[in-house]
Amino acid sequence: QVQLVESGGGLVQAGGSLRLSCAGSGRTFSRLAMGWFRQAPGKEREFVAAIRWSGGITYYADSGKGRFTISRDNAKNTVDLQMNSLNAEDTAVYYCAATPQWVTASRGDYDYWGQGTQVTVSS
Repeated sequence: QVQLVESGGGLVQAGGSLRLSCAGSGRTFSRLAMGWFRQAPGKEREFVAAIRWSGGITYYADSGKGRFTISRDNAKNTVDLQMNSLNAEDTAVYYCAATPQWVTASRGDYDYWGQGTQVTVSS
């Protein structure tokens, strides 16, 4: 069993930055691919970024390419999402998720989810 807890959300002005962190528990954390998803009000939960268990491969949605960076520290059981140049369209609840599968953008492939952290970008 893996438990995930997100932190780092908040209110930021357009053009600003935030760093989200996800702390995982469980002995298998270092063998899981990790992903970040987000869900805006009235919209489907969508993929943001993912990283392989070793950290060597990353994958981004077009919306975050060049602005977001996903990283992980398996010694600390954490995965972070650095978000720069934020805009109002980035406002959403951000979720951390884990999967035993390869790096994937498919929501259905993820077995474990955190409770989410709110990110609000004011314009």
